Amino acid sequence: MLVILLIFVVGLAPACISAWLCIRSERATKQSPYQEIACGSGAGLLKLLDGQSDLHYVDGLGYMIGDITCDLNARSPYLRCAMNPIGPCDGCHTYTPKVFDRQV
Repeated sequence: MLVILLIFVVGLAPACISAWLCIRSERATKQSPYQEIACGSGAGLLKLLDGQSDLHYVDGLGYMIGDITCDLNARSPYLRCAMNPIGPCDGCHTYTPKVFDRQV
């Protein structure tokens, strides 16, 4: 009888611990709703927006760092390109302008 009771306790322990952690995290979220907003809204991107003058918004693509006319641009809010990831784009020796169909 003791062995069966031990098996039930060991089998139900992970589910009980998981439920307890879930309830605990929900309480913490309800106590500080601003943390949830900061996580959901991309607070890392907002920090980049405040400090980067080289950050540009492009419709349909979002925020991008660096010269968006360069063919090597990573089109990312975190990385300029593989050749010069930290920047700046001004005076970069690997700058290759993007050629559009209308320019040719």
